[in-house]
Amino acid sequence: MAAKQPGEDGRSEDQRGGFLVRLREFKPKEVFTWQLAKTLAMGQGLAGLICGTAVSSQYLAAEFQLNTPMLQSFLNYTLLCATYTSMMICRRGDGNILQILKRRWWRYLLLGLVDVEANYTVVKAYQYTTLTSVQLLDCFIIPVLMILSWWILKTRYRLTHYVAVCLCLLGVGAMVGADLLAGRDQGSTSNILLGDGLVLLSAALYAVSNVSQEYTVKNLSRVEFLGMIGLFGTIISTVQMVILERNELSNIIWSWQVGLLLAAYALCMYALYSFMPIVMKMSSATSVNLSLLTADLFSLFCGIFLFQYNFSGLYLISLVVILLGFIVFNAVPTPTATATSSSSSSICEEGCYENPGATEDASNRDEDPGRIPAEVEEEDEERRADKTDSSRSFREETDGDRTVERSTKM
Repeated sequence: MAAKQPGEDGRSEDQRGGFLVRLREFKPKEVFTWQLAKTLAMGQGLAGLICGTAVSSQYLAAEFQLNTPMLQSFLNYTLLCATYTSMMICRRGDGNILQILKRRWWRYLLLGLVDVEANYTVVKAYQYTTLTSVQLLDCFIIPVLMILSWWILKTRYRLTHYVAVCLCLLGVGAMVGADLLAGRDQGSTSNILLGDGLVLLSAALYAVSNVSQEYTVKNLSRVEFLGMIGLFGTIISTVQMVILERNELSNIIWSWQVGLLLAAYALCMYALYSFMPIVMKMSSATSVNLSLLTADLFSLFCGIFLFQYNFSGLYLISLVVILLGFIVFNAVPTPTATATSSSSSSICEEGCYENPGATEDASNRDEDPGRIPAEVEEEDEERRADKTDSSRSFREETDGDRTVERSTKM
């Protein structure tokens, strides 16, 4: 194989134009894969489930004056507990619920508290601030997720990922602009500062919950995460519901419509919690939350038919921009710090070896560590031959000297 000729500055063509090499070697089939399509479809399915929870909650609040976020969360956690916690009870060995509680019960207790309060604070924020503020500030979850993933999961993002996140946030900005133009700046303004603070707190809590979820499903078990969340979430939401919503619960006027809407909300949340770990294991927490940015758009599209919202072309532009940002984010892998450190010693970012000669020698040695290279064997043979010749000449000289001495004596 012919070696690449260096240029005038002593660098090879790949070293001088690493980006151009990657651009020439770009293959769309390697980017737009079936894995990406499946991740995109499942992410939008999760966004559709969030849309279902939003529509059902909107109906409960608008038609039946029912604002009971803890009751709705309690139904979801109860379903999770009945399904996944029961599965853990039937397990044996280290996967049994008693063994898990002995080792890390306090971690799941904190995680359950974080998850319950994240759901509660975002719903409570609508009572104090506007819909526009909630939609904008809720995007705070993305930078918090990236920071926590960098710190806890050792994920290393590239420039492409930051550009993709900016694209998604730009799409959210277009959606909020369309809401303002359509006159949909709904919500209360009784205490905007408190409401905005609740939204930011909810985003931070969701980020902690999602990073913990990604770590658990990739290193432990999806059933363990959902079972523990269901168990502690049921306990915490029950206590909080009795303390904060006992008056609202006593004033509920029950009907089959209320029961159906509560069941629809609980089933959508149950499906969301059940399928999100699957998508998260395929991609990452940041990727999943980028795909969930379209949930508000789906809710708006439903509101056009159900609540007579005004349509704007910016909604479609926002949807396309968010999906484009999601595709760009998932087109480039996000390596971890361990993988980066192990490969950085041999391969640079431009796709070329930092020290080609040293790397090739190392690769040759790695192929067969016990074999001595042919060049080394030849050098050893030459050294042995030189030593043999020198020893022979020394012996001949010594024998000649001895002969001369004997003749002299005679």
